[in-house]
Amino acid sequence: MTTIPTLFEESVPGRQGVTLPAVNGAVDLNQWLPKELQRQKPARLPELSQLEIVRHYVKLSQRNHSIDTGFYPLGSCTMKYNPKICDWVGQLPGFTQLHPETPDQYAQGTLSILYRLQEYLKDITGFTAATLQPAAGAHGELVGMMMIKAYHQHHGHAERNEVLIPDSAHGTNPATAVMCGFKVIEIPSGKDGLVDLEIMKQHLSDKTAGIMLTNPNTLGLFEKDILEITRLVHEAGGLCYYDGANLNAIMGYARMADMGFDVMHINTHKTFATPHGGGGPGSGPVLVNDKLEPFLPCPTIEMKADQYCLNWDRPHSIGKVKLFNGNIEVLLRAYAYIECFGMQGLKDVSETAVLNANYLKESLKDTYAVPYPQTCMHEFILTSQNQRATDSHINTMAIAKRMMDYGVHPPTVYFPLIVPEAMMIEPTETESKQTLDAFIGIMKQIHEECLAQPEMVLAAPHTTPVKRVDEVQAARFPDLNYYANLDANPTAKVDPKDAVTGCFDNKSTCG
Repeated sequence: MTTIPTLFEESVPGRQGVTLPAVNGAVDLNQWLPKELQRQKPARLPELSQLEIVRHYVKLSQRNHSIDTGFYPLGSCTMKYNPKICDWVGQLPGFTQLHPETPDQYAQGTLSILYRLQEYLKDITGFTAATLQPAAGAHGELVGMMMIKAYHQHHGHAERNEVLIPDSAHGTNPATAVMCGFKVIEIPSGKDGLVDLEIMKQHLSDKTAGIMLTNPNTLGLFEKDILEITRLVHEAGGLCYYDGANLNAIMGYARMADMGFDVMHINTHKTFATPHGGGGPGSGPVLVNDKLEPFLPCPTIEMKADQYCLNWDRPHSIGKVKLFNGNIEVLLRAYAYIECFGMQGLKDVSETAVLNANYLKESLKDTYAVPYPQTCMHEFILTSQNQRATDSHINTMAIAKRMMDYGVHPPTVYFPLIVPEAMMIEPTETESKQTLDAFIGIMKQIHEECLAQPEMVLAAPHTTPVKRVDEVQAARFPDLNYYANLDANPTAKVDPKDAVTGCFDNKSTCG
C-alpha cells in the first residue's frame, strides 16, 4: 500500500489555502500583546493549497476502519451501527443553536426532550430518578460511587470504606472505587465464570460500602445468583452499583432496579447507538432509587406547574459534575433511537444481539477454544489455545493482527484478564447473517493458516498502512512531537526520520 506523505513533506513554499483581500483600517492586535509573547518569526506550518489539504485528509480517512466501512466485533465496546436519522436529530438547529445559559422558560423544547429521555430510561431500568449530566460511562460510575459515599456519610457510616468488585468487572470499576477513596476487595469468579458466592460472603462486613457489578459480566454471562448477591450486600448494610455497559443484552427483558440494585449508569453510545470513540463525545446517564435520589448531582431536570425547569435546591446533592446539562447532542441521539424502536423494538434489539453472539460462538467452538461453553449473552470469549498447540509462537495477538488483512477490526484481546489469550467478540444486533457467516469463514481460514503457514500469521498484518511494529519499543519510546530545524533553511523539506520526542522549538530544554 502506498505511503501517504505528511503535510510537511507535501509543503511547497509560498502555496496558500485561501487568499483574502486586504482589510482597510485593520487593527494591529500586537499593540495589546506583551512583546515577550509576540511571535518573532512565522510558525513552522506546511504550505499547501486547499485542494491538496482536502485530498490529504480524505485519503487518510479512507484508511480508517469504522462501523460504516466494515465489521467491528469489539467485545465489551458494543460497536453497533449509528442510525443516521439519530445524527440528523442531534444536529437540528433548534437544539444546536440554543445558548447553554438560556433561561429555563426559553429552553422548554430542549428541557422537555431531556425530561422525556429521563422518563424512558427510568422505564427501561425500573429506577425512580435520573441525571443526564455525566459525560461518559466512567464518569457515570464516578457519580454513582460518589453518591454511595455521600449516602454512607450522611447516615454516619464513614467506616464503610470497602467495595466488592468481581474479577470479571470492567477495568474502570476498581479505578472508580479507588478515586472515591474506597478500598477494593476483589471477588474471584468460579469455574462457571460467575461470582463465587461463598467467597463473596466471606468479605461482607460492617466495612462494606457496596458492590460494583457488571451484568452480564465481561465473559458475556448473566449472573444467575444476582438476586442473592444484592440481598446479601443489603443485609450487610452496603449498596449495589450496576455497571450498565452491557445493557444492550437485556433491555426489555430485565430491569436493574428489580434485581435489587440502587444505582447504575448507562453508556448511551453502547446501548442507544450514539457516536462512539472518535465520533463522540460520550454520555453516561445515572439512574437511582429513592435511597440515593437526594444525592443526585444538581441541577435536576424536573417539571413544575406545567413547565420544565432546572432544580438547584438540593441540599444533599454531590454537586454539579458537568457543565450545563451534559452532552445534549448525544442525549438527543439516544432519545431519537428510543423513539424509533419503542419498547418492543428495544427488546428485539437485545434478542438479536444475544442470538448473533450465540450463533458465532456455536459456529466457532470446534475451531477455537471456548472456555465458557454455556449459552452466552451479547458477547463471548474465544482463545487461541488450539492454534497455539500447533506452534508455540502463535498467540491471540497474531490472530487479531491477521484479521486486519481480511478487513475485519480485531475484537477486544487479552481481556478479561482472568482468561489467558482471550478474544472477546461482540457482533451486536446490527450485523446480518451474511456478515456473520463471512466472519466465521475468515476465522476458520486464519485457523488453517496457523496450521500451514504460521510464519505468515506471525508477521501480520500485511495489507494495512502500518505493518507489524515493535510494541514494546513503541510504548517505551513514543513519538510525540514532530518538527524540523527550519532556522537555517526556511525552505527545507521535513524528513519524517527527524521526528523527535520532546519540545517543539528545537532547544535542549523545554519550558
